[in-house]
Amino acid sequence: MAKIARRSRSNSTAASLAGQTRYSSASSALDRDPRVNGLAARPLELRWHELGEVRAHAPQLMLRLADGQGVLADCTARAELSQRQRSLAAVVGEICTAVGWRHWVLGPVDPVYRPDVAWLAGYRHPRYHGGQLLVAALQEAFAEPAPLWEGVRGIRDPMLVLPALFHALCAGRLAADLGAAMHQRMPVWARQQSEDR
Repeated sequence: MAKIARRSRSNSTAASLAGQTRYSSASSALDRDPRVNGLAARPLELRWHELGEVRAHAPQLMLRLADGQGVLADCTARAELSQRQRSLAAVVGEICTAVGWRHWVLGPVDPVYRPDVAWLAGYRHPRYHGGQLLVAALQEAFAEPAPLWEGVRGIRDPMLVLPALFHALCAGRLAADLGAAMHQRMPVWARQQSEDR
């Protein structure tokens, strides 16, 4: 059985994880995932005995899912895991199962998606919300998929509307294909409550 040694915790999201590119990219993507309610960077260290030695590993992220489930996650730079990474993932997976959690190994984030999501994360702060009238106007303008710029100009001054639109995209109230580079003609649409992000 593993002992869990607590380390510093953060209840904030990707904004506080900027030091490590591998997991700040993953955390930016997870920040948009509707299954994830909270995340922390390196919140604990796992220790176990293996072949007469004490082994230790600090997973890069801990997630709290919307259903209350806990997940420890490790991020890799490559899609394929080395033998050492597979062995470590198996042990961490067993430890997580023993305490009722899950373990995810997250591969690299898509190189187009990553900068789009990182840029949108700059609009996550509530100051960009825009107020209920602007939120309602965005929902109406993009009730059906429409080019970003046309929807924005149809509401009012783009300097007022764009930050609220980016906030809504970041928060998941509006959607767009972030697997392609963002541009003024990209289709944007209002997300339904049950729609997956």
